[in-house]
Amino acid sequence: MSSQQNQLNQRRQLRPLTNENTGLIVVDVQGNLAHRVHDSASLIANCATLIKGAQALGLPIIWLEQNPEKLGATVSELSTLLSAQSPIIKFSFNAGAEPKFISAINQAVTHANTNENSVAAKGTANIDSKIDNWLMCDIEAHICVYQTAQHLQQSGFNVQLVQDCISSRTLANKTLAINKLSQSGAELTGLEMCLYELVKDCREPAFKDILALIR
Repeated sequence: MSSQQNQLNQRRQLRPLTNENTGLIVVDVQGNLAHRVHDSASLIANCATLIKGAQALGLPIIWLEQNPEKLGATVSELSTLLSAQSPIIKFSFNAGAEPKFISAINQAVTHANTNENSVAAKGTANIDSKIDNWLMCDIEAHICVYQTAQHLQQSGFNVQLVQDCISSRTLANKTLAINKLSQSGAELTGLEMCLYELVKDCREPAFKDILALIR
């Protein structure tokens, strides 16, 4: 393993989720396909909860749609929550091939760095103020999720797959994608696990919002 890869792995291990270093990517939860994947009702409900949690915590959210003219729009349970923004349309299974996605990633990182510099000027800089952790909730796990997660990892980002917020038409393909991505360095988390990791303390103002979502 190269020294560069060793440094990258160490960086990932040392960066737990915080509000300052984490974003959410919502990928292709669209049309009839969203209702045909394994355990679709739970998937959609969990994705909705994750989006609400990310919004309560002030995380940047990137919303993707794959060829919506053919696959249909994002299901209403999610698109209603994301109505303040517009989806990034893509045609490649790997979102990294879409320039607008790369721009959105860079914008999130730049915004975090700008905030860090502003806080640093006041002498209270947070070491975690850089978006390099990306939570993923999406379908299908073995196609768009897999290829996009690989691209993010190869670009130096830490990917955390929210296991109860991703799916494929078959459980076998979901399991295959999770296993292969975890072997390549992606981390695994769950809906409750990541939200509690982000909120950290029951005295935080957002804790009541998060608790209400997952009760």
